[in-house]
Amino acid sequence: MPTLLELALTFARIGICTFGGGYAMLPILQREIVDARHWATEDELMDYYAIGQCTPGVIAVNTATFIGYKKRGVAGAAAATLGIVAPSIIIITIIAAFIQQFAHLPAVQHAFAGVRIAVCALVLHSVYKMARKGVTDWLTGSILIATFIAVAFFGVSPVLVVVLAGAAGILAGLVRGRKA
Repeated sequence: MPTLLELALTFARIGICTFGGGYAMLPILQREIVDARHWATEDELMDYYAIGQCTPGVIAVNTATFIGYKKRGVAGAAAATLGIVAPSIIIITIIAAFIQQFAHLPAVQHAFAGVRIAVCALVLHSVYKMARKGVTDWLTGSILIATFIAVAFFGVSPVLVVVLAGAAGILAGLVRGRKA
């Protein structure tokens, strides 16, 4: 059982070492929480991602909150949440104070372009791992393809897509249950 300080410091390390937002944090969360510390299983982490996607807020912050709560209750949720957001708040405040003075420099613009590409790779890696674990048959594959098409090509609200995909998952579970 981790201490509150261990929860806060672990999630602070994840928060300070991750650039690009919630989805870019997913591989680091997997490595730190599942592989290194065994605070959650891979399936639990996938469930936390799914729940985090359905609730307001950043997916990584929501996931940290769920894991903190699982390990130490409300105090653990607060410690994990504070740990993961504190580095961002500090870094963003410092950057905001100086960005206007340096944003026009070509080196800074090129650095941002490089970071954007790296973040895309991190997000794609997370999508690949989640799809590999979540797509288990033709039905889940169909849900994946349908939701991608709905959001990417038709601009359907992600909230609606998540609700409909959840309903499709429930329906699929009921159908499978009747067949068994």
